[in-house]
Amino acid sequence: MIVVIGKSGQLARELAASAPDTTVCLGRDDIDITNAQSINTTLQQYSASAVINASAYTAVDNAESEQEQAFLINDTAVGLLGEYCAAHNLHLVQVSTDYVFNGQHHTPVEVDALRDPIGVYGASKAAGEQALESIHGLSYTLIRTAWVYSRFGNNFVHTMLRLMKEKPQLGVIADQVGTPTCAAGLAQACLFAAYHAVQGNHHWTDQGVASWYDFAVAIQRLAVAKGLLDKAVPVNPITTADYPTPAQRPAYSVLSKSTLKTAFADVEQKHWEARLASMLDTLN
Repeated sequence: MIVVIGKSGQLARELAASAPDTTVCLGRDDIDITNAQSINTTLQQYSASAVINASAYTAVDNAESEQEQAFLINDTAVGLLGEYCAAHNLHLVQVSTDYVFNGQHHTPVEVDALRDPIGVYGASKAAGEQALESIHGLSYTLIRTAWVYSRFGNNFVHTMLRLMKEKPQLGVIADQVGTPTCAAGLAQACLFAAYHAVQGNHHWTDQGVASWYDFAVAIQRLAVAKGLLDKAVPVNPITTADYPTPAQRPAYSVLSKSTLKTAFADVEQKHWEARLASMLDTLN
């Protein structure tokens, strides 16, 4: 049995859908991961072999004014889960983010690159990574990912589909580059890591590179072809400066996936457009 921390998020829902017979998902009403006693009391009820932490504070802009909450969930709770797993011989799969880097690279960022976050969200996730590294005897997989979307919940794809129905035209940022990542594929990577106790730090995104503008154009093209949109509207490239936000975003978020060839060789990797097409099919 694999215990998934999280129930309503995109990744947790994909994990539950992917492995309904071998996972149990625990939400906020089931466990308080900021409290060591709650973790101990709750997790001891399960004969688990691994824990996947699919819970996180991900409100990037809100984190700038809610620093304490961001660090509580992304740092303190991660350390508490790690301590429990180390004490009970459980493998922990922790999901992290491209935001632990500064976005100033020009080639895919390697797993051992220097952490240098540019905002509170990234700093809280980086602190969580360091918390795991400091726990003696912990068996864990750290999976960094980026630009996650799914058929579930609120995400860029659902937002674009809604706006493309409502607006006569859209402006989408073209100077931030990364890789769209479907949560369905990420879930398979997390499950593989849990089943096989994959060790160390790794990056998982879908294949290829895109800007948010490229991503939006592909969403519209595929959605029109699949009958999810009646017609196309103009999608115009804009700059980050044209759309200011409280938190700074990394300009370059392409993560190197060099370790996947050996550590995740049996997990299927696909180009982001192929994953997007498959995900849109589920919305019909």
